[in-house]
Amino acid sequence: MVATPKQRHFRQEWLVRQEWLVRQVWLVRQGWLAAFVAMLLCLGVSVAQAAETKSLKGVALIIGQSKYEHIAALANPANDARDMAKMLTDLGFDARNVTDRDAAKLKRDLDRFVEDAEGADVAFIYYSGHGIEAGGENYLVPVDADVSSLKNAGEALVPISAVMDELKKTVPVTIVLLDACRTNPFPPDAVVRRGPTASAEPVGAGGLEPVRGAKALASASVDDASLGTVVGFAAEPGRPALDGAAGENSPYAAALLRHLTAMKGTEFGSVMRMVTEEVYLDTKAKQRPWVSESLRRLLYFGVAPPEPTGDDGLITGERRQLLLTISDLPDPKRAQVELASLQDGVPLDALYGVLKALGTEKIPEDPNDLQKVLDSQAERLKKMMAERAALRTDDPEISRLVASADKAIGQGAMVTARKFLDDAVGRIEENSGAVDEAEDLLRQKRIADAAIYAKRADAAALVFDYKSAANDYAKAYSLVEKWDEKLRWNYKNQEAEALNAHGYATGDLDALQHSIEAYRTILNFIPNGEQNRDWAITRNNMAVVLQTTGERETETAHLEEAAVIFRDSLVVFEREKDDRNWAAAQNNLANVLLKIGERESDPKRLNEAVAATRATLEKRPRDKLPLDWAGSQNNLGLALYALSERESAGEHLTQAEAAYRLALEEYTREKAPVEWAMVKNNLGNTLVTLGIQLNDKAKIDEAADAFRAALEVRTRETFPVSWATSRLNLGNALSGIARFDMGTATLEEAAAAYDDALTVFTRKRFPMDWASAQNNLGSIYQTLGQRTRDAAKLEQSAAAFQAARQVYVRRKFPQDWAMSYYNLGNTLQLLGGVTDKPEHYSEAVDAYGNALREYKRETNPRQWAMAQAGLGSTLHWLSMSNGDAKTLQDSIAARRAALEILTIEAAPVDWANAQNGIGMSLLNLGNLQRTDKYLNDAEAAFTAALKVFTRESQPLQWAFEQNNIGDVHWNRASYGAGKPEYLKAIEFFENAKQGFTEAGYTIPIPLTDQKIELAKKQMAKM
Repeated sequence: MVATPKQRHFRQEWLVRQEWLVRQVWLVRQGWLAAFVAMLLCLGVSVAQAAETKSLKGVALIIGQSKYEHIAALANPANDARDMAKMLTDLGFDARNVTDRDAAKLKRDLDRFVEDAEGADVAFIYYSGHGIEAGGENYLVPVDADVSSLKNAGEALVPISAVMDELKKTVPVTIVLLDACRTNPFPPDAVVRRGPTASAEPVGAGGLEPVRGAKALASASVDDASLGTVVGFAAEPGRPALDGAAGENSPYAAALLRHLTAMKGTEFGSVMRMVTEEVYLDTKAKQRPWVSESLRRLLYFGVAPPEPTGDDGLITGERRQLLLTISDLPDPKRAQVELASLQDGVPLDALYGVLKALGTEKIPEDPNDLQKVLDSQAERLKKMMAERAALRTDDPEISRLVASADKAIGQGAMVTARKFLDDAVGRIEENSGAVDEAEDLLRQKRIADAAIYAKRADAAALVFDYKSAANDYAKAYSLVEKWDEKLRWNYKNQEAEALNAHGYATGDLDALQHSIEAYRTILNFIPNGEQNRDWAITRNNMAVVLQTTGERETETAHLEEAAVIFRDSLVVFEREKDDRNWAAAQNNLANVLLKIGERESDPKRLNEAVAATRATLEKRPRDKLPLDWAGSQNNLGLALYALSERESAGEHLTQAEAAYRLALEEYTREKAPVEWAMVKNNLGNTLVTLGIQLNDKAKIDEAADAFRAALEVRTRETFPVSWATSRLNLGNALSGIARFDMGTATLEEAAAAYDDALTVFTRKRFPMDWASAQNNLGSIYQTLGQRTRDAAKLEQSAAAFQAARQVYVRRKFPQDWAMSYYNLGNTLQLLGGVTDKPEHYSEAVDAYGNALREYKRETNPRQWAMAQAGLGSTLHWLSMSNGDAKTLQDSIAARRAALEILTIEAAPVDWANAQNGIGMSLLNLGNLQRTDKYLNDAEAAFTAALKVFTRESQPLQWAFEQNNIGDVHWNRASYGAGKPEYLKAIEFFENAKQGFTEAGYTIPIPLTDQKIELAKKQMAKM
């Protein structure tokens, strides 16, 4: 007998949580992923080891190739070379600058440099110009090169590896920086021959490759006099670099010029990380330098030029720390920041500055939470940029401080920006008493002062100090309240948003209440209570705060109020033909309806959530808003899945599956890996449920593959919460797969997945997810206990379900409370069989009875039917101990009631299990009453079960049905039908033995053999 299937909790993810109106809500797409190889070289003002106090000699050759004669000329290499030569000279190098060299001159320059470098401690080559890669060799391109040069590249071009090999023989440290990764200047199909008779090699499509022959540090000989080599490329291997605007420096050169001056007291690897991220930010993520090194000691040399001072010095200092922070961020987080910058039109530097101000340890791990942070802060940055022109002041010092603050924000130096604005506010407060000469002047002054407070508030919000931001917005509001109606609306609205952000981040319900009060103040600004567009927008945003409050409360009053407001807003937006805000309000309505519906037994709200999400899709066409459309498809899938748990109609799950697959057409792994993984997770949940209901192993296998694919993106290191989510759901899939075999390996793997999830989902931090994992772990122990007949495992199962109910209290979570009792009933039923203690059957009957207090046929038909089937099974086994025919009749009635919902089309396995149970009870009822009148109905029930339990798909269940039909014929023979019925019984018993053998479950075979022998003895007596 196989246990009744268990309902499991899946962790679903809502892609768009809530939307503020008049703000576009963008979903994450993937930017390009970057890689970085850190260096171990330090340069400074003294020797690394205390014993070495002598100054080090450094020589440098700087080459700039601009005026190419036969291929595309380059505007900036000559400028780059000139500026780099000056900087290296200032750093203490003996530097020589050459420009526009043909092959002969370039080779002489390099030969001469090799000679001059002998005896030096450091040799430094900087090359700016065209460069190509072919056959593993990087070539510098002289200005006289043409296509024919490729036929004898060893002579007509300049291979760089030979130069480096010579330098390594005589110079302890060689540094080569190649700003030569620009696009291939030769025809796309051109090939390179090192010599006239050498084999042809294709030219690399873009950029240079790591220098051939570079050795890792560990492989260097201890007798090698060279201390190592550093090779820096302007772009990643195989990627082209940018030349920059004509007359300026290339991005790589500009970054070197800016940050090599930071070497005084700074590790050189850190300096080069600054250079890498400076180019990355300057090119808006289009280019990222790359470094290869093989050094065996730390070096210091030269005297650094003077650092920037004043405002620029403060900004540069903080920016350098920002660049080091960026270099440590994982690629998925970079991708989210890059996309937010691109879509919201705000500087990439400023968004990274926002995250640095938050602190790397506090950056949200969940991509949804990170997206929310980026969206809100990008909106603030856009507002600040838009209001620059409106800032006017007659105080030149304040103008300077505000301009420096703007520059600092653009450079990502948020702390420095706040300092400038603190100084500006301080100056305002020093001079505030002198401004009362005339009302007009006073008005201008108050408005100007308010703008400074508001700007400081913006800066505070950018570093997540929402409380200070709210206070400054309130001050700005008080300054303009009687002078400017538009500004008072704006500042009060920003105060409300900041209070909500503070309340959401800290759980401060008072702040949320103050936010609601601020919105009510704004509503009073609307004349005569007019229900116009501004009224609808303000109330919508107030409802978002009400929803945030309601989600943290056990009652639903605030959620209900939010739903009413969202509906009122829809009426206005439809009248105003404002499709954008109408769709956002519809999304918010769907979200709050789902939240309410999840707490109720009645599926009405969930149906409304589905309808609201479909209405949102009508205003988000795929051809114009593909990512918003995909996000709404995901949300539709979630609502349909939730509805499927309340209604028996299988089409809801099928529709959910279709919605997720549509979302994945836009959310590809290449374009949007985070969203792709999220939708894969949700699709997997639906496939598991469908597979279990339809007895379709292929769907459950596909679900497991979906979770494993999602886990390739959702690593524990980068996204721990999402990792735990998909591990939990993978456990559910593995548990479903285990239904199709009788081993324990898959079940053990599922238990390990749940245990992994529980390392993240602690009861304190994630009570709902903790309870969900406990519930699912209880289901695994249940099946393990059944298969191994291990009472200890079943006791663990019961304990896990009881632990889950510590969170799933009936008043707050009636559906989950009922589910935990249903699952407990299944475990107690099995425990009664394993321990042969009838009291466990009585406890199971009580557990099912509790489940049926919430599971109603009208509101939860499938769950009601499953509980009825479980109750029927338990009553059957209870009757075996008490010999009560009434108990058997109740068992049959409960299972027949379940079959009114559990049809062969909608739930084939559950239908077949119920049919088998009815047959067993009828067989036993006939034995108790000593009559054969139930045998025909029993045989019909067992035969019906064989429509699902085929020998090919489920040999074990097929074998049990063969055995049961054999028992029917045995009983007929016993009631006088004679030898023909005994022969039929033996035939079915033999079939059963074959099935048990094929399924690898041999425990029932000895008993079956005994029945065959008894049947033969009975025939012998006739």
